[in-house]
Order: sequence, then C-alpha cells, then structure tokens
Amino acid sequence: MQSDADAALPEAAPPRRSARASVAAALSTSLEWYDFFIYSTAAALVFNTTFFATDSAVVSALNSFATVAVGFIARPIGGIVAGQLGDKYGRKPVLVGAVVLMAVATSLIGFVPSTQAVWLAPTILVTLRICQGLAVGAQWGGAVLVATENAPAHLRGYYGSFAQLGVPIGVVLGNVAFLLATAFASPEAFVTWVWRIPFWISLVMLPIAFAIHRYLEETPEFQAAAAKAATQPQVRRSPFFEVLRRNPGAILTAAGANTVGIVFFYATITGSVQLVTTYLGVARSTVLTWILIACVVMIPLVPFFGWLSDRIGRKLVFGLGSAAMLVWAVPMWLLIAASGPDRIWPFAVAVLGAVVAMALQTGTQGTLFAELFPPEIRFSGASLGYQISAIVGGFAPFVTVALINGDPGNAWRVGVLIVVLAAAALLCLQLISRRRYHSTAAPAAATGTEATAAR
Repeated sequence: MQSDADAALPEAAPPRRSARASVAAALSTSLEWYDFFIYSTAAALVFNTTFFATDSAVVSALNSFATVAVGFIARPIGGIVAGQLGDKYGRKPVLVGAVVLMAVATSLIGFVPSTQAVWLAPTILVTLRICQGLAVGAQWGGAVLVATENAPAHLRGYYGSFAQLGVPIGVVLGNVAFLLATAFASPEAFVTWVWRIPFWISLVMLPIAFAIHRYLEETPEFQAAAAKAATQPQVRRSPFFEVLRRNPGAILTAAGANTVGIVFFYATITGSVQLVTTYLGVARSTVLTWILIACVVMIPLVPFFGWLSDRIGRKLVFGLGSAAMLVWAVPMWLLIAASGPDRIWPFAVAVLGAVVAMALQTGTQGTLFAELFPPEIRFSGASLGYQISAIVGGFAPFVTVALINGDPGNAWRVGVLIVVLAAAALLCLQLISRRRYHSTAAPAAATGTEATAAR
C-alpha cells in the first residue's frame, strides 16, 4: 500500500527508463572504479620501484601508498563541486563530465616516465592522481542519483545498488588487466612498460560518456526540484552551504558510518596484497587471482542486499555489514598473516569472508545516503557524507603498512583498528536514525524516501 509520503514524490520513471538508468550507472561506475583501483594496484606492485625507490622497502611502500591517499583527499573537493553543479543543473551532465575527466587523467598516467628518466615524474603522477580523485568524487553522487531517482520508490534499494556494482566489477576488471599483463610479460618488462597498458585501456570510457549524454534522461526528482526552484522569486542559495546549514548532522553521521567500510575495503584489496607478496613470498598472480575471485562472488551479493534493504530497511542491512566487519576483522588479518607460497587457503578464506561483509554495506550505502537529503540538496549532501569518509579510508593502505611495519606478526593490529571503526560506525548509524526525524523542514518530496530508509 502506498503511503501519503510516497504519494508526495514525483511520478516514478517507467521500468524501461529505470533499467536504462541503472545500467548506465553500473557501466560508468565500473569503469570509474577500474581506473581508480588500478592506481592502487600499481602502487602496491610497481610504483614503489618505478617512482619512489629507496633503500628501504617499507619507506618505498609508504611513499607509494601516500600518493594513493592523495586521490582520496581530492574526492570531497570533487564531491563539493559536483554537488553544486548537480543540484543546480542536473545529475546527468555532471556524471558525463566526471567520466570524461577520469578517462583522460587515467590514460595520461600510463604515459608518465619513470623518475630515472624525468625527475618531475612523481609530481606529474600526483597531479593526475588528484584529477582521478576529483573525477570519482564527482561521479559517485551522479551515478547513485541517476539510479535511485529513476527507480520506483519500493525498489530504490535494488536499483540504487547497481551504481555500487562498480566497486567489485572495477576490482575484477583491474585485476584481470594486471593478471594478463603479468602473465604475458617478463618481470622486467612489466616494471618497465607493461604496467602502463591497463591505464591506456581507460580511453574506452569516452564512448560510454557519449552514450550517457545521448540516451539517458534527467531524473524526475531533479526535474521536479528544478521546476519548483524556477517558480520561486528569491535567489536560490548555494546547495553546498544550504546542506551544511540544514543537514550537518546527517553529513557527519553518514561519513562516520561509512568510514569503516572504506578502510576495510582498501586494507583488503591493497594492504593485504602488499603484505603477502612482499613479506610472505606469495606470487603476485596468486594474490590477484584470489582478490578477483572474491570480488566476483561479491557482484551478485550487492544487488541482493540492495533488494533486501527494500524489504527490511536500509539501516538494518547496512548495520549488519558494520557488525560483520567488527566480528571478522581480527580473525581475517590473523588468517592473512598465516598465508604463504604453499599455504594460500588462509588468504582465500580471509578475503571471501570479507566480501560478504562489504557487500552488506555496498549494496545499501548509495540509497541510504541519498535518502537522508531532500532532492534540491541531495547531490551535495550525499556526496559530502560519502567523500568525507573517503579521506580517512584513503589512508588505509598507508596505515596498514605502518601498523604491520614489515612484520606479518603485527597484522592483528589492522584488525583491531577496523574493530574500533566498526563500533563507531554502529554508533553513527544509530544517530542517523535519531537525527533524521529532527532535521529542519524538508520539502514534502523528501519524506517518501525518508520513510523508506527509516524502516
């Protein structure tokens, strides 16, 4: 039965349009995350010697992973700029612009010469990494809102999860690219030039951007919000400052709830790779294969948990993910530390358990965060909440290396860090439930989605 709140929403898009929007969101995010993740993989496997070689393996790894974090620092800036534009001019043009920026920046990384050839190479690399961060910061909000705002109210969790499919698919594509590169090239050739090929592949994103621009319609909720704004005589406030004024608590609690998932994810797919390949003697191809298998397992789980959130509530499913990370973190890192060249099963069990916990959050986070804000400031609010947490998450590989400090026996420290962040996430999730009922007067159009998420 439709509630009064749901009736206040703009008419939902027809099923074909909803499906087209969700496919566009999945394609764009998959390629965006592919580009963003291959940098992290290259930082773990190549950049420590190509751009940041020192006499200490730990220092080289720290320098390399520090550039990974730079992209995360840039992500909130991209989210702020995109939020301003997306709330004023539409979700679709911002999504297209983000895809183009990512394609250009990532392909150019493949052309950066090594430090031995050009001493400014690390600076060029960092600049392009910043562009990647700006692009993914802009893209996330656009893709999530294109999917959720084009979906029927009772299936927003399911359709919204397709924007989140880019996370595991991006990892799979990135790992396949590097596995092929390592399989058909000698170690010397891989470090010299073959690692660049996965970055050049990103140019395929340009036709995708054109297709989104050509065939995807703007969302009904943005059209309704824009029509309402056009009838108001007063000058419209900046969406960025408006969301800070009206919903600061929602932004901060969303960021707090999401931080553990990002730390957990990057510590798993990047920090663990560096640990087992550098200190435990496991072959690079073996590690990447198991990361790939785990993310393939994760792909169907993401829409399933999105669908489940439509049935039992966003916060419950998201909270189950936080609780699973809290319980699994320490055993997981003890298993990773127990791995070896002839003992890969502990690593496999660790990452397979990890993706189930991650899928619980990944399948619901986009829709959950979008439903915290009314349509006219939704792009800004959802992007800020998500990307602020990314700043902390971006340091996960760096912190992982520092905590382990070259001794696999210290891996449990990473698990303890995740336990603390998971506990904080559960607290923030509870605060989200309380704050949403006390937010300043939100338009009627926002109440339907809030009712869905509050279940």
